[in-house]
Amino acid sequence: MSRIAPSRRSLLHAGLGAAATLALGAPAVRAGPREVKISMQRSSVLFTVLKVKGTLAERLAPLGFTPSWHLFTSVIEPMTAGAVDIHADVADAVPIFTQSAKAPLTFYARERGAPAAEAIIVPAESPIRTIADLKGRTVGVSRGSGSHYVLAAALKRAGLSFSDIKPAYLQAPEGAAAFEQGSLDAWSIWDPFLAFAQAKRPVRVVADATGLTSYHRYYLVNDSFVAAQPEVVAVVYRALVEAGAWMRANPEEAVALLAPIWGDLPPAVVAAANSRRTYAVEPVDRAQLGEQQAIADVFYEAKLIPRRIDATDVPIWQAPAGRG
Repeated sequence: MSRIAPSRRSLLHAGLGAAATLALGAPAVRAGPREVKISMQRSSVLFTVLKVKGTLAERLAPLGFTPSWHLFTSVIEPMTAGAVDIHADVADAVPIFTQSAKAPLTFYARERGAPAAEAIIVPAESPIRTIADLKGRTVGVSRGSGSHYVLAAALKRAGLSFSDIKPAYLQAPEGAAAFEQGSLDAWSIWDPFLAFAQAKRPVRVVADATGLTSYHRYYLVNDSFVAAQPEVVAVVYRALVEAGAWMRANPEEAVALLAPIWGDLPPAVVAAANSRRTYAVEPVDRAQLGEQQAIADVFYEAKLIPRRIDATDVPIWQAPAGRG
């Protein structure tokens, strides 16, 4: 039996019908939003605010991006490895280590200094009252952190070095447990862990960062990402500025937002940590990186980095004029 071939007209009608079906009812195949990977620490307060409020997700959606959040206790490794795109605020000492490792990173913002937010503490009943009293003692510190520099600089000012103490290199959560259990004679730490420790037991501040460093916190981004997506970095920068302004204008609401995230802490503890931070986000000015050089020099002298570096010779992204 012979088959009847369809006419060209019927094929044309069938094709038009299929096209109409696609146009009217079938969902179009679209690429999903691209992830922008963002690193965080417990101390990354402004990014915590943007995450909880959903602000950054909302702002990035029109650009075809969605944020993915990655919490780290040690940030130097993921920063040097390029494991994420945009990095949350890190203590002033951290970029010295990443620059020494030749990590391809660009500064895109900084949080104005807050030296009281880093301190070297001892139990209240300890006989240690000065930095000189740390000689021969076990001192906890997180390697490569801002508190690492505070400890190094405080020892140098007292005429001591790391060879005069017994450094215990512990990440902040481990240091908290060791300090609480009495395994450390002293602990060099930053907020909010400083506030946590002060709430757990009576402590004495032997020294904070005052006179040693301003403790600016810097925000960095991968070179390749900022080159390809400067508009995303601009959105993130503006959102950080606004989040900082919200923190300063709404301290009670800020405490209510952070307390459950930090483990249902008493409001007074969260308020204490917040009171020692400025949350004032601003552009990075190369002329204001002199303290970074001082940190680099101390770290080199203490053999914490393998070579001398020019801490001011770093890539800096600037917000578009009138949009910062």
